[in-house]
Amino acid sequence: MLALLVVSSLVLLTASFGGGAGALTNVQRGAVTVMAPIQAGASRALKPARDFVGWVRDTVDAKGRLAELQRERDEYRREALASTAALRENARLQRILGLDESLGLRAGRAVTARNIGADPSLWWSQITIDKGSADGIRVDQPVVTGEGLVGRVSFVTATTAIVSLITDHSTYVPARINETGVFGGVSAAAGRPDDLEMDYTTRDDRVDVGQSVVTAGTRARSTRLRSLYPPNIPIGKVTRVDDQGTDDQLVHVRPFADVRRLEFVQVLTRAAHSSRPPS
Repeated sequence: MLALLVVSSLVLLTASFGGGAGALTNVQRGAVTVMAPIQAGASRALKPARDFVGWVRDTVDAKGRLAELQRERDEYRREALASTAALRENARLQRILGLDESLGLRAGRAVTARNIGADPSLWWSQITIDKGSADGIRVDQPVVTGEGLVGRVSFVTATTAIVSLITDHSTYVPARINETGVFGGVSAAAGRPDDLEMDYTTRDDRVDVGQSVVTAGTRARSTRLRSLYPPNIPIGKVTRVDDQGTDDQLVHVRPFADVRRLEFVQVLTRAAHSSRPPS
């Protein structure tokens, strides 16, 4: 086919130089008549190749556009995740600020810290925060979130600190029933860290399910431990009251703060102690 096209071209050239205008016209007409079907056939024969080349070009362009769209999607996703995280963190910090305002904890010179470590086996016992003695943090300072009390500082380095949580059995918090003023002491039940127990109450003390438990800010009736905590920090809600078969009763308390999902906490670096409660 290529040879035929070449020969035809030579014929046209020869005719154009060797003959008159009429001859050229006749030759051209003949050539067109002969070549038209050949050209059409060649065009049809080459169409799959042209289509393939076009498909490859379109595919390459589409892949490039797809990669660009994927990059844009990933960037939007990162921005959305960062925005969601920022909103969540802001909400938590706002709750902490709200607790500061409502309880007047600003005088405690609160230091806000981030939870940077929680061993799954110690979720109920302790966390590590990213502030330490260089930030004014000392052992036995109380630690709170926007929901309420979470524990106390038990170990400090220059840049980090360990917080022993209220759900750890070694933590004891002088407390009172907010609605009635009944005093007692709160600690974690053995083997049931999410079930705090308030002891040193009697059957004569009015304690009802649904009432709130807060820090007493005083010595507990047992005088076992001087309070490390300012008064009125929320601890939890009464879930059950057990009769001990004597004059004593045992109050079960579910903590307000979810210690397994702590992101930010505040360490009260200057916590005032209250005096002994009236008898």
